[in-house]
Amino acid sequence: MVMKIGKLRHQITLQAPTLTQDSLGVVSETWSDTATVCAQIEAISGREFFDAARVNAEVTHRIRIRHRPGIVPAMRVLEGTRTFDIHSVLDVDGRKRELTLMCVERV
Repeated sequence: MVMKIGKLRHQITLQAPTLTQDSLGVVSETWSDTATVCAQIEAISGREFFDAARVNAEVTHRIRIRHRPGIVPAMRVLEGTRTFDIHSVLDVDGRKRELTLMCVERV
């Protein structure tokens, strides 16, 4: 499968969690930007959603980006005011050209 550049119309920011500890020893999680890339964001259709429910009941969106090393499910995606938690990272054809991020949109 070849990624069509015209479909990468969303600018997203990938963020990684960072644990910080204050002077009292309280640990809190903050997010730091790791990259800003172009992406295709698709809501999973009703049929796909129910088929995916067998594996992961929460996945609501598929985000496609050019391959980029270091993306893991602990990360999240920001697109405008929307936030998506990454549930899985797939290199669908195994050729390191494209990644599919299976995500849940936070409400």
